[in-house]
Amino acid sequence: MNQSQVLTTAVRSVAAVTAIDGSSQSDSERILAAAAEILRQGELLLASLPPGAFVQKVPVAFNASIGGHYRHCLDHFTSLLAGLDGALVDYDHRQRDSRLETQVDFALALTRRIRAGIECLEPSALWTPMIARCEVSYEPGDSPLSKSSLGRELVYVIGHAIHHYALISVMARILEVPLPPAFGVAPSTVAHLQSTGSR
Repeated sequence: MNQSQVLTTAVRSVAAVTAIDGSSQSDSERILAAAAEILRQGELLLASLPPGAFVQKVPVAFNASIGGHYRHCLDHFTSLLAGLDGALVDYDHRQRDSRLETQVDFALALTRRIRAGIECLEPSALWTPMIARCEVSYEPGDSPLSKSSLGRELVYVIGHAIHHYALISVMARILEVPLPPAFGVAPSTVAHLQSTGSR
């Protein structure tokens, strides 16, 4: 790459960052609202579960339970919020509190606390730099670290929760448990179905 190409690339990069910064407030507000909505869906699910459904093992779903998947989702939210003080979010050393997968009331109370914490965040906070630790390799060694931001990690835990909600929705249907609207469906899928008039 010659000097002119380097300069052109640099100018485009600055323009891209400027464009992102110009819309950061509304983008951050959308991310925060999405996080609150995902947690609200979790509250609705927990409140609607019949006795025993939270802990019931589903053999065709790898003998997992709704509670096990739900606890896993909350673990990622709590890991992220715990990392705010030290700017390091460590997804490998989650709390894995068994009460979150066996006690509906306990899981519901924590969900509400997490949502309240997220709703207290200022949109500008999502630009806070963070380092994320997450094991993605099957090779031996320390988990890799990557530079990130609070906003990017919040997007990650939202998407992660949606995918686990999809698994929960399969188990709920097997157990004939009612689900909140759009539970476990990606927002992009909802938008696509709406744009095409599909259901």
